[in-house]
Amino acid sequence: MKKLNIALLSGGRSSERDVSLKGGDQVFAALDKDKYHVVRYDPKTDLGRIMADAPGIDMALIILHGPYGEDGTIQGFLDLLDIPYQGAGVLGSALAMNKVISKEIYRQNGIPTPPYRVLRQTDLLDVDACTGELGLPIVVKPAAGGSSIGMTLARTKMDLGAAVNKAFSHDPTLILETYMKGVEITVGVMGNEKLSALPVIEIVPDGKYDFFEYEAKYKQGETREICPARIDDHLTEKAQNLAKKAHLALNLRGYSRSDMICRDGEIFVLETNTIPGMTETSLLPLAAKTAGISFSRLLDLLIELGLKTHPESKKTV
Repeated sequence: MKKLNIALLSGGRSSERDVSLKGGDQVFAALDKDKYHVVRYDPKTDLGRIMADAPGIDMALIILHGPYGEDGTIQGFLDLLDIPYQGAGVLGSALAMNKVISKEIYRQNGIPTPPYRVLRQTDLLDVDACTGELGLPIVVKPAAGGSSIGMTLARTKMDLGAAVNKAFSHDPTLILETYMKGVEITVGVMGNEKLSALPVIEIVPDGKYDFFEYEAKYKQGETREICPARIDDHLTEKAQNLAKKAHLALNLRGYSRSDMICRDGEIFVLETNTIPGMTETSLLPLAAKTAGISFSRLLDLLIELGLKTHPESKKTV
């Protein structure tokens, strides 16, 4: 059987560059070299190389996070070059990346999400109005971004201004969201037309963190990730159904991972990730492993789903 030529994209220009490079290293190591000839590219410097090599590329694996990787831009670039790739296309990537748009889509589709307000850099921050509507604490986060970069939990009115200024240094549009204390969970979904939900993961950051922030995510030993989550069967099914519903509402494909809060028997969807972390110890691979899918096999499945999603491509096998 002829090996597939895989373009492995990692690095990029976002604030999550280091995470992306680490994921790229582990994906490269896990890809079956008997099945794939893998060439690595960094979109920060290698767009010209990708264009030159495009006729010989069968499939791209996008291991990029944040702007220029997860927001539809690289997906559009690959579409123009007729290179299939895993995961969401331009529209789904752009919708899910923008928390303002994705929250509105959640609401329109009956997907519970915490109360929120949108704040733009041209707006005047009315602290009393925000706290009156959302209560305290308030989660302040950039509208487009990932890995909790620029995100702060404002516990008091005095904290809110500083939290807003910090988030504005990352994005001109912010989400101010009611803080919901509860069990944090995440649910992966895989498939194109037919979706399957992976086992639910419970996320338990060290008590010194206010939430699952950047250091808690990536510093070893700072967070316990329990799979399957310690919730009952009813809530498990409810969470998995919400993950599939969010996936469909945002026009996604291939795979996604939705983050949620479970409180008092209710589940609220926080956001949906179109390119979840892809190291062996990342959340989606952990859920897949619990379901009996090795990291290497998970990558095989993503490649297969990506190729099936691009039937118009001359490269589809």
